[in-house]
Amino acid sequence: MVGMVVVGMIIVLVAIGGLKIAPAYIEYYTVKKAIAGVAQSTSRGTVAEVRQGFDRRAQIDDIDVITGKDLEITKEGNEIVISFAYPKRISLFGNVSVVIEFAASSNN
Repeated sequence: MVGMVVVGMIIVLVAIGGLKIAPAYIEYYTVKKAIAGVAQSTSRGTVAEVRQGFDRRAQIDDIDVITGKDLEITKEGNEIVISFAYPKRISLFGNVSVVIEFAASSNN
């Protein structure tokens, strides 16, 4: 009987952790989709145009973890490559937190 209670508590803790971490991953994939769209639409634009394009898309998609200033914009051949990286701290319970380092690029 005690084993069942322990297993149940572990399942509950994993479920609570998953429910708290899932929004961070959804937010990450939204940012990744936004930079891919901006890279395609401003393939011949300047750095300032790329940043403005991202900021407009971020306002529409309600992205607030990064801004256009946080993007690293480079050029590979004739293609603009937009990269970003940011940490996300998620409080699970009490003084227990998880830090996830998100990073992506428009070319992968």
